[in-house]
Amino acid sequence: MKLILTFFFIFIGIFANAMNITGIVLSDNDSTEVVGATCKLMSEGHIITISNTGNNGEFELATDLKTKLEVEITMVGYNPTEILIEEGSGNVDLGTIYLNEGVALQEVVVTGQSMVNANGRTIVYPTQADIKASSTAISLFQKLPLAGLESNPINRTLTVDGGRPMILINGIPSTIEDIQGLQAKDITKIEFSRVTPARYADQGYSGFLNITLKERTDGGTVYLWGRSALNTAFMDGNFNFSYHQGPSQFTIGYSPSWRNYHDVFDNTWESLIAPDFKVDLEDHDNNPFNYHYHNLRFKYDFTPNSKTLFSATLRAMPNYNTSKSYGNVKDSELGEYSYINKTTNDGFNPSLDLFFRYDFNDNNSLEIEEVGTINHSKYRYNSIYDFGNYDEDYSMDANSNRSSLISEISYVHNFNDKSSLSVGYQNTYSYSKNKYLSSDYTPILKENNNYVYAKYGQTIGKVYFSLSTGAKLFWIENDLNKRHFIRNLSSIYLSWNISNLWSIVGNFTYNPGIPSLTSLTDYPQQKTPYLIVNGNPDLKVSETMRYQIMPSFQYKKFYASLLLGYRTVKNQVIDETYYIGEGLFLQQSNNIKKGLSTGGDLNLKISDVAGFGANISIGFYHYASKGLNWRHHLNAFDANFTLWWSKGPFTISYWRKIPGKYLNGYYEGRDENGDALSIEYKPNKHWSIEAGWWYMFEKKGTKYPMWSYSEVNPFYRERYIKNNGNMIVISVSYNTDFGSIFRTGKRSLNNSDNSSSLFTM
Repeated sequence: MKLILTFFFIFIGIFANAMNITGIVLSDNDSTEVVGATCKLMSEGHIITISNTGNNGEFELATDLKTKLEVEITMVGYNPTEILIEEGSGNVDLGTIYLNEGVALQEVVVTGQSMVNANGRTIVYPTQADIKASSTAISLFQKLPLAGLESNPINRTLTVDGGRPMILINGIPSTIEDIQGLQAKDITKIEFSRVTPARYADQGYSGFLNITLKERTDGGTVYLWGRSALNTAFMDGNFNFSYHQGPSQFTIGYSPSWRNYHDVFDNTWESLIAPDFKVDLEDHDNNPFNYHYHNLRFKYDFTPNSKTLFSATLRAMPNYNTSKSYGNVKDSELGEYSYINKTTNDGFNPSLDLFFRYDFNDNNSLEIEEVGTINHSKYRYNSIYDFGNYDEDYSMDANSNRSSLISEISYVHNFNDKSSLSVGYQNTYSYSKNKYLSSDYTPILKENNNYVYAKYGQTIGKVYFSLSTGAKLFWIENDLNKRHFIRNLSSIYLSWNISNLWSIVGNFTYNPGIPSLTSLTDYPQQKTPYLIVNGNPDLKVSETMRYQIMPSFQYKKFYASLLLGYRTVKNQVIDETYYIGEGLFLQQSNNIKKGLSTGGDLNLKISDVAGFGANISIGFYHYASKGLNWRHHLNAFDANFTLWWSKGPFTISYWRKIPGKYLNGYYEGRDENGDALSIEYKPNKHWSIEAGWWYMFEKKGTKYPMWSYSEVNPFYRERYIKNNGNMIVISVSYNTDFGSIFRTGKRSLNNSDNSSSLFTM
C-alpha cells in the first residue's frame, strides 16, 4: 500500500518545481509519537536539509533537486531508518514511519534494554516500556537497574548508598527539584556511578547522576504537577516553564511543599548513669509540626555559538517550620512532671550563580563559576518544665546571618578518544555573624575552604581505569579558636567490559571527614534538667577508606549485579554523653577509635514481559564499632522492590521498602519504612491522573526506632508519624509544548552553600 501511494504522489507531483517530503514518525513499541527525531534529506552522501519531528511526530523536508534522494531518520534510543526516493519524484508523503527501539553505540546497534559501562560510568537507555509505565522521572528511576540508587516515590527523593548524589541534567548542575520537574518521556540517557567524581568529592555527595534529555529546537514547554492527601494535611507541587528564542533560553521553576501534622509521637525510655548518681526517665510526648517551603528558580542561558555558554541562575528559598512537644515524664529522681517544647525556624536564603564555559576545540574546554549566597534565619527554642510547685525554663533564641562566595575553575584536556586529564580549583569563603539573644553573645565565624584536584582516565582495550587525587586546605576561625586542616582525597577506579553479557567494576576511595563549623562551635546550652549540649572544638578528622567490587550480567530483558564492599572509618564521629557533676551531663560530638561495615547487595531487574516488570534490591551488611572500653556488632538485612504492570493508558505499580538496621558507634537504628500502591491513568499525552495508597495497613505510619548502648546514657526511643498511616493520595499532572524546547548542555560545575554556622539545640 505504501509503495502504491508513493508512486501515486510521484505521478501527480512530477510537474512541480519543488519537492516536499512529509511523514509521521512513531515508536514501533507503543505507536506513540517520536518527538525531536532528526530527519536528514541527502543526495550522494551530502546533506541537503535537516528537520526535526514536531509534537505529533510529523516532519517536512523540501528541495528543488530531482535526483535520487535518501531520507535518514535518527533518534537516540532507536535504530536509524533510511528511505530511498527515486530520481524525478514529485511531492512524497511517506505516511507513517515506525522506528524500532534500539541504541547505536560506536557503530554497534543494541536492541531492547541497553546498559553499558563506559569511562567509569554505567550508561542506561530507558526502554519505551519503562517510559510508558512511568509518569514522572522519579517513578522511572524506580524501574532502572542502577545498583545502590534508591528512588523514593513518597518523599520524591533519590539517594545513592544512603547519601545525596551529584546531579547533572544535560551536563548542567541541577537539584532534586529539577528532576522532580522532568517527565519520563523526555529522558533519553542516564549516566550513573556509585563513585563520586574527584571534582565533587569535596562537597559531600554520594555518587553521580547525569541525565540527558531529548534534543529539541526553538519553542517552549509548560509542566504542572500537584498532589494532595485526602485524609491528612499534605500538599506538594511543581511548576516549570521554559522558553527558547534564538541564542537565549529562559526557565522559571517553583516547587512548594506543605505539611501540618498533629499525630506525631515520641516515646523514650532512658537512663543517665554516673558513679554516684543515676536517674531513670520515661518520656511520652505528642510532637506536632508544621512547615512550608518554597523553592523558586529563575534561569537564563545564552549560547551565542556552539563553543560558548553563559548561564545565570537566581534561587530564592523562603521557608518556615515550627514544632511543638507536649510531654509527660516519669523521673526516678524528681517524680512525675510535664513539659512543653516549641521550636521555630524562619529563614530566607537567596543565591546567584554565574557560569561560563568555552570550548577551545574538541579536546580542550574551560569552565568558570561564581556563586554568591546569603542566608538569614531566626531560630527560636523554648522548653518549660512544670514540676508542680515550680517551673524551669530553658530557651535559646538566635539570629544568624551568613554570606559566602564560592569560586571554581575547571579545565579538561582529551589527549585522544581513550585518555583524558581534568584539573580544577575550588574556593569557598564564608562570613557568619550569630547573635544569641538570651546572652547577647555575638560570635563572628569565618571559613576558608580550598580544594585542588586532578583526575586522569585511560582506556586500554576493554578496560578503563582512572586515578584521582585532591588536596583540601580548610581554615576555620571564630572568637575563641582557630583550626587548620590539610588533607588528601584520592580514588582509584577500574572497569572491565568482559563481553556483551558480563562486566566488572572495582574501586578504592579515601575520603577524610573534616568537622563542620557547627560541630566545632563552643557554646554550651542547657536543654533539660539534666542535659547540657555543646560543640567540640577539639574534634579530629575522620578518615574513611572504601573498597568495592561489582560484577554484573545482562541478557535481553534481564539484568543482575552483585556489589561486595568493605568500609572502615578511623576517628569516627558520634554524639557522646559524659557526667560533669552536680547531677548534670554533657552531650557533644566526639571521636571513637573505629567503625567498619562489610557486606553487599544484589540487584535484579526484568521488564516488559507481557506488560509486567520488576526491580528488586536485597542487601546484607555486618557493622562493627569500637570505642575506648566497648565494642558493638550488628548484622542487618534490607530490601526494596518495585513491581508494575502496564496496559494501554493504565499502569498499576507497587513499591515497598523493607528497612534495615544500621550501627553508628553504640547507636543502633532502623531506616524509614515505606510502601505505596498506585494506579495511573493517561487519557492523552497531556494529562496524567494517579491515585495512591501509602503506608498500607500501617497504623503507626512512618516509624523511626533507635537504641543507644551507651554506658552513661542507654535508651530506646521510638518515633512514629501516625498521620502518614493509610494515606490516600491523588496526583495530577499536565504538560504541553508549543514548538519544542531548546536544551543547553556542556556545564558540569555545581556549587552551593548548604552549611550552617549556628549551633542549635
